[in-house]
Amino acid sequence: MAAVAAPPLSAWLVAARSSTQAECGGADEHHHHHHQQQHQCCVGGGSSTVMFGPRRRRFLGGGARRRGAARSGMAMAVALQPERRTVEKKPDVKQRRVVITGMGVVTPLGHDPDVFYNNLLDGVSGISEIERFDCSTFPTRIAGEIKSFSTDGWVAPKLARRMDKFMLYLITAGKKALEHGGLTEELRNELDKTRCGVLIGSAMGGMKVFNDAIEALRVSYKKMNPFCVPFATTNMGSAILAMDLGWMGPNYSISTACATSNFCILNAANHIRRGEADVMLCGGSDAPLIPIGLGGFVACRALSQRNSDPTKASRPWDVDRDGFVMGEGAGVLVLEELEHAKQRGAKIYAEFLGGSFTCDAYHMTEPHPEGRGIILCIEKALADSGVAREEINYVNAHATSTQSGDLKEYEAIVRCFGQNPQLRVNSTKSMTGHLIGAAGGIEAVAAIQAIRTGWVHPNLNLENPEKIVDVGVLVGSQKERCKVNVALSNSFGFGGHNSSILFAPFK
Repeated sequence: MAAVAAPPLSAWLVAARSSTQAECGGADEHHHHHHQQQHQCCVGGGSSTVMFGPRRRRFLGGGARRRGAARSGMAMAVALQPERRTVEKKPDVKQRRVVITGMGVVTPLGHDPDVFYNNLLDGVSGISEIERFDCSTFPTRIAGEIKSFSTDGWVAPKLARRMDKFMLYLITAGKKALEHGGLTEELRNELDKTRCGVLIGSAMGGMKVFNDAIEALRVSYKKMNPFCVPFATTNMGSAILAMDLGWMGPNYSISTACATSNFCILNAANHIRRGEADVMLCGGSDAPLIPIGLGGFVACRALSQRNSDPTKASRPWDVDRDGFVMGEGAGVLVLEELEHAKQRGAKIYAEFLGGSFTCDAYHMTEPHPEGRGIILCIEKALADSGVAREEINYVNAHATSTQSGDLKEYEAIVRCFGQNPQLRVNSTKSMTGHLIGAAGGIEAVAAIQAIRTGWVHPNLNLENPEKIVDVGVLVGSQKERCKVNVALSNSFGFGGHNSSILFAPFK
């Protein structure tokens, strides 16, 4: 083979291979035999073959017979070996307890956790005709649309003009959660900011910003908003909020469709449990109420078309349900390590016990017909939390008002907890609509508020329940007293993503 000029690294690798070939059987043997020998005693391909195992040790030790031939290869083999270092294992972290010390919401039913929950308890519906754009040609013209919202005092005006609404909802809800948790600017300045993180996700991201960029591109790329790419990505809300706060701990987003918030909450809690953070802002945010968002879900044939009576449109477990109702907003929790919360004198609203994720691995939009993924998720969540199934007496269900989804979840819940005569189950979506990636965030707030207040909110529009549904398990049309022992909140997303998280009164 003709010699080829090679850069220094390639020359080293070629030299190494030459000596290795000699070790494996000599360069003058047939190629097939050489390949077999190489497979037996060498690792790697091309010119970066490196010795390992007993043969490597014999090669490096060398015999007098091979010493001369091996020296150049030995030098290379040694050069390619990473420096051996003693890796110190992290000290075992005892199970650090995680508590909720703050809540923030932006919803069709109010932008304060108490106002929001009182409206739920009163059975107020946040679903109405869409006013933001002309949807007269759409078969669905209703949603859980936020009619009034202000970023004053929460987001800098310049940023507020440029950002997508999902980011505005996220940042506002995040800062409101901090305020609700007593984490004033003065107190935040005393925190170790390397141990504070933000994990607030989004299913849809900056749809409006991206859609506007496409429209601008029809004229010219010069007309495009220079922020259209970063402000469209799902991670940028968490990133901007962290920049504002100076928080340098774990910071990213998770996007698992309608299960997004629960995934974020459990991962945030795990950062605290593992000793990687002391405070985490977590939850979800979405603002999909624009023509392309509405049109996309209409095309999926997922939405209710009960336009003549918007407040009756979302009706989980009712025979007359005809699809879910879109919503928008954000739900954010402040999770904190227990001792950290105690040291600053924080008010503790509930304790986070644990949770789990599974995948149906079955269909993009339909649940598994036997509910396997949901049941597995609930069982794993119980195991992660160290909770017996008999201890669960309240479930905030995913229940979106779809034909198959409502029933498969109900069957799974009854299979797991049906022996508990005190079990109460409700769906927040009957009043808010489906906030997509933010749904789990506001529903976590609802579960925590149920723990705090001793009241669970009604199931709106459950007028003609499915025959397989036991109305003794479902909350009725009025709020009910319930001393919550352990609450479970489910969220499931397109793609078969299942998530369950558990909360309990702090003791």
